[in-house]
Amino acid sequence: MATEVQWSELQRDPKSVAALADEGDVRVRRRDGAALLLTREDRANSASEGSVAAARALRNVLAHLPHDVAAAALLDEFPWVDVLPKAEQAQFVHDFARAFQASAELGQWSVLAQTITEWRSTAAIHADPALAGKLSGPIDEDFGPVPGPTDG
Repeated sequence: MATEVQWSELQRDPKSVAALADEGDVRVRRRDGAALLLTREDRANSASEGSVAAARALRNVLAHLPHDVAAAALLDEFPWVDVLPKAEQAQFVHDFARAFQASAELGQWSVLAQTITEWRSTAAIHADPALAGKLSGPIDEDFGPVPGPTDG
């Protein structure tokens, strides 16, 4: 839990705010923008190292479990996994583990968020048999020429 201070307090007395940061994270509230989070570099580095270690451990655990067991383990958090075909459940587990590790190592959790969003969309398609059939069936029509990436 972060201690909260106002931007004006940081400007007026930076040493006392730095002392608060020595004890834990400090959330700096601003009227004209999103709050800032002030943390000591040594704590940030150890947190990053810990998340990378956790990501590697999770990836290894998921890789060594049978795919159905790993998918079942993720089912509580992502109930829509149950809608995916078994082969795609296994692919989701693999993609989830890899994205988790990549996110931890990059410090960019948007990688994992994007993977989850894409798989949730895939599950939504599988939940609608008519849509799944339409999207996975052959294309019988000619929709004309495809414009190039620079064409208007």
